[in-house]
Amino acid sequence: MSRASLEKRPEEVQAMFDDVAPRYDVMNDVLSLGQTRRWRKIVVEAVGAKRGQRVLDLAAGTGTSSEPYADAGIGVVACDFSQGMLKVGKRRRPDIDFVAGDATNLPFAENSFDASTISFGLRNVNEPKLALAEMLRVTKPGGTLVIAEFSHPTFAPFRTVYSEYLMRALPPVATKLSSNPAAYVYLAESIRAWPTQDGLAAWIQEAGWENCRYRNLSGGIVAVHRATKPRA
Repeated sequence: MSRASLEKRPEEVQAMFDDVAPRYDVMNDVLSLGQTRRWRKIVVEAVGAKRGQRVLDLAAGTGTSSEPYADAGIGVVACDFSQGMLKVGKRRRPDIDFVAGDATNLPFAENSFDASTISFGLRNVNEPKLALAEMLRVTKPGGTLVIAEFSHPTFAPFRTVYSEYLMRALPPVATKLSSNPAAYVYLAESIRAWPTQDGLAAWIQEAGWENCRYRNLSGGIVAVHRATKPRA
């Protein structure tokens, strides 16, 4: 069994997600108390893609986050660098275009997508600022960026309770349900080490995106950031 460190070496992160791929979606539903489906719906609404448009769903894993676009007849590319995740996704949804790719060096041409989105994956990239710049490169001028990521609860007493849940409750649950419980210790640590909502917004704007706004979900456990690529 493998787990990544907070240095997020690509080979370690890839191996870790390969290990958890078979039960990853089930674990997400359990550990989020079923909230992941609501969060994904909000992300799709924020992307606002229409038929005839093309969406890059980065760190798409098994393609769960890509399904709403495909089901609506929207062109979507599910990109991930975990072969284990892609294998599960291709078997489950052969109609979706799964592509292996590194978020910091995307295998797509400039201005290829009307929107780029990444859900709960930017935190696992070893150079997230470079990933933000890459998403800018492959998105068309005027196109949309939407990021859903675990963040920091806005109510201080709840923030303390949440932090205790991550480090104490999450690993025992993962031990019972996951093939690689150590991976979920890393995930808990990476959530605690991630920037605040305003910190991520600053990164997005520094990468060249504009009009960045965010919406807190579940009291700030998750934040959805939305920005646009300048037209000029």
